[in-house]
Amino acid sequence: MGRLFGTDGVRGIANVELTPELALRLGRAAATAFRSRHRRPSVLIVRDTRRSGDLLEAALSAGLLSAGSDVYACGVLPTPAAAFLAPDVGADAGAVVSASHNPAAHNGIKFFGPDGYKLSDDEEEGIEALMEASGGTTGAVLGADVGRILSLPDAEDRYVAHALRSLEGRRLEGIKVVVDCANGAAFRTSPRALAEAGAEVVEMNVAPDGMNINVDSGSTDPSKLAEAVVRLGADVGLAHDGDADRVLAVDSRGELVDGDAIIAILATELHEAGRLPAGLVVTTVMANLGFRVGMTAAGIGLVETAVGDRYVIEAMRRHGAGLGGEQSGHVILADCSTTGDGLITGLRLLARMASTGRPLSELAGVVERYPQVLVNVPVRDRSALGAASGVWEAVEAVKAELGDLGRVLVRPSGTEAVVRVMVEASESAVAEQAAAAIVDAVLRDLGEPAQA
Repeated sequence: MGRLFGTDGVRGIANVELTPELALRLGRAAATAFRSRHRRPSVLIVRDTRRSGDLLEAALSAGLLSAGSDVYACGVLPTPAAAFLAPDVGADAGAVVSASHNPAAHNGIKFFGPDGYKLSDDEEEGIEALMEASGGTTGAVLGADVGRILSLPDAEDRYVAHALRSLEGRRLEGIKVVVDCANGAAFRTSPRALAEAGAEVVEMNVAPDGMNINVDSGSTDPSKLAEAVVRLGADVGLAHDGDADRVLAVDSRGELVDGDAIIAILATELHEAGRLPAGLVVTTVMANLGFRVGMTAAGIGLVETAVGDRYVIEAMRRHGAGLGGEQSGHVILADCSTTGDGLITGLRLLARMASTGRPLSELAGVVERYPQVLVNVPVRDRSALGAASGVWEAVEAVKAELGDLGRVLVRPSGTEAVVRVMVEASESAVAEQAAAAIVDAVLRDLGEPAQA
């Protein structure tokens, strides 16, 4: 078996790649691994609104129970709720059945440890090794050692209260917000928390039917949210993905405010208050050059990681940073979260608007976005990029031409036979011309052969 866990758990099309049999084996192996902490471990499970969530949660639970783990079944809640609730109730792990922003036919399973952080690569590899041993039957127990399903009826109340504590007593009166929950896991919690914080709330996409998660909605498509904000005269819009570990915003003019700008707004607030740990933020290589320029101008240091929120969190812990995230809207506030939390991020963003009396469009001005061109170039073998001297010569030539007014990123896709070329510059025409030069080099060295 190849590596089962990706950068965000086990993913696949439900009942095809991610089958109930696989989920059962995964649960049994995980419970066996967690027994190293306690003779009778416990695992807390949440899921999003996909039709297949019932199926996979049941199979995962059966595997855990059969290997002696008790299970807290918490139903539909955002991913960050598992990260908070697991340590809150003293569970040995939190599990999430969700495929985040992916289509409804997909699903996934991921785990958090007893500290609320995602499992390490070594811990995931240990679970995989147990799955391979004895055909996946390792760890089965008998009689009184079989686990039990436990209820946590106040799971939603606990999570909402936790999110509201992140406001530190601040209120959102005077803010009219449209929140698009993508018919996903936040369809109850986000509207509820925003209203309890004092905001005037208009709900969108809060009627999940099992198959409409992420469809023309949420952070994957905020266009209708933007229209609603303008039409309703709202101050701001918030858009979640299916499991609500991320959020994007829309200002009163209907303009998108992405993760770069949200991080910059929160970083500036913390820095001005002398509360930004280590005086830096952590971001990924995909952050816009304008973000880097804005943070440097504000006197805030930067640490850059590969794409993926787990890499951001690892760097935050390593450097003692209190804030990090991605352009996609994953934002981690270390003073109250161990993972990306779209609700907490949204609450803190609105609190900044309320406390300053400034519109989001003005606050977002801390980042002046540079034009960005991103091209996916089909290639024969993406692994050959490293040795493609012609490509790297073109990259160096473009970098020299752009100087400090541009940025170049060329990398192979992790899943497709393509090379991704990204160029940022102070002007769109300059970025497009520079990207074209690198794309031509990629096609010459690595591109598909011409058809006869």
